[in-house]
Amino acid sequence: MRVAFVGKGGSGKTTISALFARHVAGQGAPVVAMDADINQHLALVLGLDRQPEPLGAHLTEIKDRLRGTNPRIPSADAMVKTTPPGRGSTLLDFEDLLTDPYGLTTPDGVRLLATGPFSEDDLGVACYHSKVGAVELLLNHLIDGPGEYVVVDMTAGADSFASGLFTRFDLTFLVAEPTRQGVSVYRQYRDYAAQYDVALAVVGNKVHNESDVEFLREHVGDDLLTWMEHSAAVRALEQGRHFTLDDLEPANADALALLRKTLDEQQKDWAKFGRQTIEFHLRNAEAWGNARTGRDLAEQIDPDFVYGPTTT
Repeated sequence: MRVAFVGKGGSGKTTISALFARHVAGQGAPVVAMDADINQHLALVLGLDRQPEPLGAHLTEIKDRLRGTNPRIPSADAMVKTTPPGRGSTLLDFEDLLTDPYGLTTPDGVRLLATGPFSEDDLGVACYHSKVGAVELLLNHLIDGPGEYVVVDMTAGADSFASGLFTRFDLTFLVAEPTRQGVSVYRQYRDYAAQYDVALAVVGNKVHNESDVEFLREHVGDDLLTWMEHSAAVRALEQGRHFTLDDLEPANADALALLRKTLDEQQKDWAKFGRQTIEFHLRNAEAWGNARTGRDLAEQIDPDFVYGPTTT
């Protein structure tokens, strides 16, 4: 299952995505976490003292690998972040992500991949979406199965809608503080996501008392799945002090379990995945891709390619 964590900057989405990845890995399931946030803090919260090799710095190699022998994609230069797979493309299984050479394994057994930060050459001349494109390409070519978890920490706020990456998930958890700013991001995300049938659930965070819960219920309604209470154990984690999942308060541990249960109940829809992959590729091709590559990128779409496990 693929899950994204989104929310306002400072809402705690990185911390909760890390806790969720550690929780699932602690129950023996394979987990790949991906840091697609410009701030690149997921490694730190997952207990690593260094960053993985940035995917964004190896975009050409990733494209060459994924295009394989697909005759519709003659070179890496002809491939953009939305380029869909076709016959001849290299399709990835979950083991490919677990053994990706650019990743690192955390003390809890989570495999972490990261888009990477801006480089000096990027400053003032490049947008961050060019790096996030590596994650979008990997997910476009991934054939994952039951009991396999990809956890992505997304960019803050509605910036996630700058590409089709937001449609690559079985479920999106929006982390919201019980504040007007927190729920305003929820409303914006909800309205955008509804146009594309994106499954969305809200996780309240930094909840101190029942009035915080009532505030979230008033402004979020039935989309409020659960909440994380203010936690001394999580503050210790964020401050770099000793932390294990056993240190979590029972209510917060129960919240993580509910997140996994809800994710496991989602039905993967390969047909919708394929339709949206093509839709966003055509939209990006017309908006900028054709001009940038000097090609009609609509020709990259293979009408006989079938998304899902039958392609392996």
